[in-house]
Amino acid sequence: MKYRERIIVIIFLVSFLLTGREVYGSPQMPDYVIFRGDTVAVYQLILEQYLETISKANRESLFGLKFRNRATLNCWRGYQAIYSIVNDSLFLNNILYCGELDNTKSIDEGSSKKRVEKIFGEAAMGGKIFLDWYTDEFGLPNGELLRWDAVFHTIFEKETLVKVENGIVKSISEVSNYVDKPNRINRRYTDTLSNILFKELEKIKWKSVGKFDCSERYVVTIGEKGKIRDVSMVHFEVKDEINEFWSSAEYNYCIRTIRGELKDLKFDILKTNGIPTEETVYLEIWVEENGELVNWTN
Repeated sequence: MKYRERIIVIIFLVSFLLTGREVYGSPQMPDYVIFRGDTVAVYQLILEQYLETISKANRESLFGLKFRNRATLNCWRGYQAIYSIVNDSLFLNNILYCGELDNTKSIDEGSSKKRVEKIFGEAAMGGKIFLDWYTDEFGLPNGELLRWDAVFHTIFEKETLVKVENGIVKSISEVSNYVDKPNRINRRYTDTLSNILFKELEKIKWKSVGKFDCSERYVVTIGEKGKIRDVSMVHFEVKDEINEFWSSAEYNYCIRTIRGELKDLKFDILKTNGIPTEETVYLEIWVEENGELVNWTN
């Protein structure tokens, strides 16, 4: 499991422990990058990548539950970091308590310095930490928000993409994450996608409604090229589960009928960091005995 996947799992676990009930995650405060004179939000947990490389014992002593005692539902990690790009290098400037910058507009430099020194030791004595261990890319918002998973992952219509190798900034470029193509379906607003799909499915003549019941939650995957790539049932993606609850004839009828109705749809292109990306849309339908379709999507 990659570190980003572990981060999402931890978010859910912390949310569960703090609330005592099932949750779907909480919006997380971003870190910040000082870039070209501005302090810009960044939705990439750069410091967490470093913590994954140190020993478990050291990690627990630094960022165990005791250290994260200021963790909240919207800041599970217990801190926020501020970075800076100076000339062609990426630095860590500060480690703050959650919301410290937002709430006070000032930084407790003394506390921040102690946290940085505790993690980086002698390397922190000069102030800023050169992130020579970091190789990755991150986007800085430069346009309208296109997608947000209600936790941390975001896609902005335009972003400044920063590519870093061993702490050295290799390139800075402006990218667009949305391609508005003529004669294609607009999908800038994700909350309209399930409605668009539902209206297409309403056209279906459910000839086998008396024999098969296709009332279920579905996952519709829009591929990188903006066309429907796949349709599956939310709770029945494993063959054994399908065979346990569905006859093969009924399951195949429902999937093929829905996929057949949606297959010719063409959407605008959505990207992540300038690269075309897939998108999943959840859709729950109820088929009445008379064949009328009801949209149960939340």
